[in-house]
Amino acid sequence: MMMSATLAADAEFERRRLAGEQILFLATGEIGLPVLPELREHLVAASGRNAYGPVAGSADVRLAAAGYWSRRGLPTDPADVVCGPGSKPLLFALMLAVGGDVVVPVPTWVSYAAQASLGGLRSIPVRTRPGEGGVPDPAELRSAVRQARAAGGDPRSVVVTLPDNPTGTIAKPETVRELAEVARELDLVIISDEIYCDLAFVPADQAVSPAHYAPERTIVTTGLTKSLAVGGWRLGVARLPTEALRTRLIGIASQIWSSTAAPVQAAAAYALAEPPEVVRYVAAARRLHERVVRRVADVFSTAGAELAPVQATCYLYPDFEPLRERLDVAGSNELTDLLSNRYGVALLPGTAFGEDPRALRIRAATSRLYGETDAERTAALAAPDPLTLPWISAAVDRLTEVLTELTKESNVHRHLRS
Repeated sequence: MMMSATLAADAEFERRRLAGEQILFLATGEIGLPVLPELREHLVAASGRNAYGPVAGSADVRLAAAGYWSRRGLPTDPADVVCGPGSKPLLFALMLAVGGDVVVPVPTWVSYAAQASLGGLRSIPVRTRPGEGGVPDPAELRSAVRQARAAGGDPRSVVVTLPDNPTGTIAKPETVRELAEVARELDLVIISDEIYCDLAFVPADQAVSPAHYAPERTIVTTGLTKSLAVGGWRLGVARLPTEALRTRLIGIASQIWSSTAAPVQAAAAYALAEPPEVVRYVAAARRLHERVVRRVADVFSTAGAELAPVQATCYLYPDFEPLRERLDVAGSNELTDLLSNRYGVALLPGTAFGEDPRALRIRAATSRLYGETDAERTAALAAPDPLTLPWISAAVDRLTEVLTELTKESNVHRHLRS
């Protein structure tokens, strides 16, 4: 099993940074923001909690998670909530709990197919509709599942991401409704990864959970990593539609992580209750992401790459196909190698997200541009226009220079060869 592409990129960045290289790091989605002080205080106050707790999570965190989903139009009983050490292990355990083959969108987050393989399950890739990342095209989903079953396969679940990583787009409510109908028709469980749902930029673009359309078969997961920038704290929660699934998930969890760190659960209970300071922090982070990622998207578009409008998160997914002849590269791996090795710009190739190696789609993440220190990151979070901050504007200018030079050099190389 290969290491996660995003974590491998983090390790490589740290190696090159320690070697003294100047890297413009756009490869991974670590949210470079300071911890909300009140959130830190709750963690510290609970640091003496050193005993194992319930496998499903404390009563407080499950109650808070139930309230979080209920405020979003998904009435939830705390008994239907299971807590885990991050949404990532929860997703893996859920695949095991459901069993069978797993349908994943293309492009897809780097770990869905890898987790299925790790669990001895087969993943079935299905492309998304243009500009609607994260949700397999429902018509193609129906065809792929029927074909897999006719060939002796056993598809039982479909994973969706709302909003999407890697594209930063959101599937339309109508597409999600169609997906729910197909899942009901084919008796599929929907595993809906909604960790980015609080980072949709405007209300009209907010992701609509498939749990609204197929509540009896939709599992919803979320966590604190993205909206509150505490990836290292590791906490996720899942909302289960049936007692049978909850029982299987708890059984698996009891054998893998026993219980989630008690101090982190205490902090999460506070955060998921969404007091005013948490709401303000998330709103400020969302504004920052939107301002920076849309500016970076403009840079890629101006260079000639195609990409759908970014509707959420800090991710964008430019396609360099219109520039193929200028660039003279075979695919996204070669393109990202060129950008990294010659120009010091780190991005991830589309192959990490299940794309054909010949495609020229790559993923960029802007969340590490907000500053090197907590002081700079705090300033970015509070700035009326973060693009005016010198460290952010310098990063945008550098990317602009690189893409301009990349095109210029490629044209020169083509001329010399001719």
